[in-house]
Formats: sequence, C-alpha cells, structure tokens
Amino acid sequence: MAEESYITMPKGFKANGVSAGMKCPDRANINPDIPKNNYLDVGLILSDTPCNVAGVYTSNLVKGHSLVRSMDIIEGGNKVRGIIVNSKNANAAVGSVGIEDANSVASHVAECASCAADEILTASTGVIGTRLPVDKITGVIPELVEGLTSDAIGAHNSEFAMMTTDTVPKEVSACITLSSGKTVTIAGQAKGSGMIHPNLATMIGIFTTDADIDSTLLKSMLKEAVKYTFNRVSVDGDTSVCDMVVVLANGASGVRIEEGSEDSDIFAEALRGLCEDIARMIASDGEGATKFVEIEVYGAATPKDANLIVTAVARSPLCKTAFFGMDANCGRILTAAGYSGASFDPEKVDIKLSGLLVYHDGVATDFDEDEAARLLHEHDIKVEIILKEGDCYDRMFTCDFSYKYVEINGSYRT
Repeated sequence: MAEESYITMPKGFKANGVSAGMKCPDRANINPDIPKNNYLDVGLILSDTPCNVAGVYTSNLVKGHSLVRSMDIIEGGNKVRGIIVNSKNANAAVGSVGIEDANSVASHVAECASCAADEILTASTGVIGTRLPVDKITGVIPELVEGLTSDAIGAHNSEFAMMTTDTVPKEVSACITLSSGKTVTIAGQAKGSGMIHPNLATMIGIFTTDADIDSTLLKSMLKEAVKYTFNRVSVDGDTSVCDMVVVLANGASGVRIEEGSEDSDIFAEALRGLCEDIARMIASDGEGATKFVEIEVYGAATPKDANLIVTAVARSPLCKTAFFGMDANCGRILTAAGYSGASFDPEKVDIKLSGLLVYHDGVATDFDEDEAARLLHEHDIKVEIILKEGDCYDRMFTCDFSYKYVEINGSYRT
C-alpha cells in the first residue's frame, strides 16, 4: 500500500465532496472551529470514460433504494461513469419514492457530467426510514461536478463525505507491476464503523482501477477478494441494508488483463490485499472501539466449524466487553465456541491470547496475570483457538465493546 492513498490515483478518475447541509444544516453559519471534513456529506467519483463495473452487496433481505438501483444497473451488465454517495440518510424503508429519489439524484449528476443517468451509480448511508432530502442534494450537484479533480484533495473530500460514525478515513492504493513489466493502479476507499457483520456490513467500499478488465472477470475477482476480508469483519453482529462494494475499471492505462493469465492472478492478489487492509481499518475503527481483535481458529474438522466459532466469539458481548476491560477471561471464549454450533472436543482445546497460552486441553493454565494484562493493554489483540480436530482454518476481525458504543447507538438519530 502506498504512503498516501486516494481514489483518483488510477488514471482517468476525478472526485469531489461537498456539503449539502445534512451533517451541518446551517451551511451559512458553519462554526469555524469545526473541521471542514466534518460536514461534507455528498461525494462523487467520476471516470473520464465508461467503466466496466462489478459489485457485491448486503445479504440483508431489506435493501436500501439507492443500493437496489445500483444493483439493477450493475447486474444488467451496463458500463458506468461513476458513483454518487451521500451520508446521513440511508434512503431505505421509505417505499417507491426511494427509487424515484435515487433516480432524481443520478439524473442531476448525469446532466452536469454529460452522460446518461444509468451511468451513475447511487449509494446512501445513515438513518433508515427517513426520506432522502433530494432538493438539498440536487442543489449542490453543480458545485460537486464543477469541483471534480484528480488530485488528493478532491479524493479525500469524497471519502469524508461518505463517513458517518467513522473517526478516520479508510483509503488504500497499490501500483502493480504485471508480468509484462507494465503497471496498473488500484485505489479504494470505504466507510464503515458500526452495524457491521457478514455478509457485508454497514459499509460502502469503492475501488477504481485503470486496468482494462471485463466485468465478468472483475466480478469473480471481487467475490473472491471479499470472502475472507470484508466478509470477516464484525463490529456488533448487525448487518445493514445499504452495504455494497464496487470496482470500476476504466482501462485508461491501456493495459488489458485477461482471464486465466498470470496478470489476472497478480491483480486479484493485489485487490484482495487492499480489501484486507480496509477490513482491518473498519474493525479497528468500530464504533467506540479501543481494541482491534483478530480471532483465529486452527485445526477445525470442517470450514463450517471454524467459521461458526470465529463468528460466535466475534459477536459475543461478553467476550467483547472482556477485551475492553483487558480481562483475560478466556472462559468466555471457550463458552462462545461451545454454543457456536461447531463440533469439537472441549477437552482438546488450546487458547492463546496474543501468544500467551491460557487454556490447554480444555483446562485453564496457571498463566502470568501480569503478562496477560500487559498484552491486553495493547491496541491489537490476537485470539488463537486450536481445536486439534482437523486442518481447517478461519479468522474474523472485530473490536471491543466500550461505553462509547452504547452512547453512539443510544442516540444515533439525534
């Protein structure tokens, strides 16, 4: 990953982010002590030329209207020019007007950008059940389009405009040297901090690349990339209604990547690595989080057993509060594994906390409490569960539960 990353690093992409007055209703009297980044709420990423596109989406039966519209465009095999994202309002659970509102926003962008409305994807995130303030958004679209740039400022602004309860931006990039010696660039940005659990989570992820890749190959690469990255993040066990990850490939580098080629493998691995980088950022920036926790299961009899256990531990409130309290209470971890539905012999289980063996063959060890406390005071914690039943493995990225999580979610609408 590059030292500085932003979504317009691939050739032929521009971006911008502005305030439509959703995060800061009184735009005329913005407190100068509030950083500009805090009130941006509409972002746009646009390619100079049409892009092949692929997407993956939330598994929640309930889906936001902006998302449904984008899904129809992507799965219909259409090329696109870009995507507009708003925060503060999810445009979900408002009925047929939700699609109409998303269409209206896209049409205004298309008019200003001289393209077709179905070349503009839509994404929304925020409060569910409140109609999108279309007039506010369409009112700033001329400013949004006019201010598009390929530099870092416009790109970063588009990221800040996506963020809701995120405390840090999530941006990645990589310049990839292919087998021919030619290079292509991938960049990505995402928002996501709460209401996160596979498959996907309250996150919107956008990747751009100047490689020339057809949409079918792009889709297979993306699905594989998210499998053990975005689909292995859990903050609180809730899967939202607006989640999507999309990849836009405009071919501006002039470098074609064919299915089954060595270059395809190189690109796919780079994409997977960037997805993992963002997945870790999301877990680390979980709402109110003070700890990043990586949970690994080794030696499961089946992949399903391994996944059941990492999922149960990651979403257990008792485990997550113990991580917050820096309490080496590994009985909670063993208990979560036990109710997960996985098949294993509890008398054979080992558990390690950041390398310290605290359970061996199902029995608590006489571990050094001071050493455990030192390890749990670190920001990054690793939980290893060794079952000795087979050779299957899985992992999950999560975080702790703090007082702040309750504060944020107890008053989310206000």
